[in-house]
Amino acid sequence: MMNIMNHNLPSYNELPEVFAINLDSVGVITLSGEEQIKYLQGQVTCDVDSLAQEKLLIGAHCNAKGKVFSAFRLLERQGKFLLLQPISSIEQSLAELKKFGVFAKVEITRDTEYAYLAIAGQQASVKMAELFQQVPDKITPVVHEKNTTLVYIAGDISRYLIIDKIDKLAEISATFDFPTYDDALWNLLEISAGFPMLSQQYVAEYVPQMLNLQAINGISFTKGCYLGQETVARMQYLGKNKRALFTLTGKDMVANVGDIIEKKLGENWRKAGDVLAVYQASNLQTYIQGVLANDVDNSTELRIKTQNSTLTIIPLPYKLSTDIE
Repeated sequence: MMNIMNHNLPSYNELPEVFAINLDSVGVITLSGEEQIKYLQGQVTCDVDSLAQEKLLIGAHCNAKGKVFSAFRLLERQGKFLLLQPISSIEQSLAELKKFGVFAKVEITRDTEYAYLAIAGQQASVKMAELFQQVPDKITPVVHEKNTTLVYIAGDISRYLIIDKIDKLAEISATFDFPTYDDALWNLLEISAGFPMLSQQYVAEYVPQMLNLQAINGISFTKGCYLGQETVARMQYLGKNKRALFTLTGKDMVANVGDIIEKKLGENWRKAGDVLAVYQASNLQTYIQGVLANDVDNSTELRIKTQNSTLTIIPLPYKLSTDIE
């Protein structure tokens, strides 16, 4: 499809002014039908009724105990709802949505028709304007140009998703005069943005607040009932949540999803949390997304279990607040 650079992965500070990412690890659950709005509204943490106005929502799909099956970005394309998320979280979320969907006029499928490409960087908006007549932005985060859907993801580094059939994306990417990377680089951008990335082993492990979803507008506390709402509300109103999502970095080390993060207590090391996602740059700078106790701070000594390398907390681009809006 395109010449992909996967042998020279940049650190965050080395990112080019504009670059593309081939998103093979991103997938979509689609919902369509007469009751798609009503049905999804009762299944997820975000206010689906507001999608028509907002165009792009962040949300989570939970089980009855409030544990997260998937964290997603929700948009509409050609009358269908798209729940954009890592492929690793699709299987169980899809099965649960289908299980309850038999009672509603809704069709729920895993999309296999479309491919996904990202353009990102400080000059990404300039390149997008060269490629498309209309470019999405913070005010209008989703636009459609013929059969191509364009999505703007706000952040310190602007990101644009391009959704279309694989042959169309190949046609678009053939014109690129900037580097294209494999989807490992998407991990870096999601980790840096503090957006939760659930691998299969952590599905149904955490409540939404442990993944900071309340801080990125991924939970509506004013909508009606949905699966897991009681637990989510109790965590928020009673202050029962004691964990949070963190971004960490270390040098000259190896980390893998599922590794244990330890903190130093006196002369001993004790478990502090788990590694959800990892990105390692070619210069051996490693970036980690982990769930830790929410009272961890920069004075806490952290490491990957059995390794001596020090982990440093990178500030999140948002505030972790317990306030209800």
